[in-house]
Amino acid sequence: MARITIKEDSCKGCEMCVNACPKQLLRLNRDKINAKGYHPAMMTDQSACIGCKSCAIMCPDVCITVEK
Repeated sequence: MARITIKEDSCKGCEMCVNACPKQLLRLNRDKINAKGYHPAMMTDQSACIGCKSCAIMCPDVCITVEK
C-alpha cells in the first residue's frame, strides 16, 4: 500500500493532481482553507492508492510525496 503526503500549506488548489489520479482518489478539501487562501488537495481513500505517483509528477509546486 502506498502512502500519500500532501503539504497542505503549499497547495494552491490547481486540481492537476485530482485530474491525474487514475483511481480518482484525490479531491479539493472544500471544508479547509490553507495559509495561502486556497482549498488544498486531499486523499479520499488512502488504502485504494496504487502508488503510481501521477499526482506527484503533475503537481507544479511539489506538494505531494508518494511512499511505497
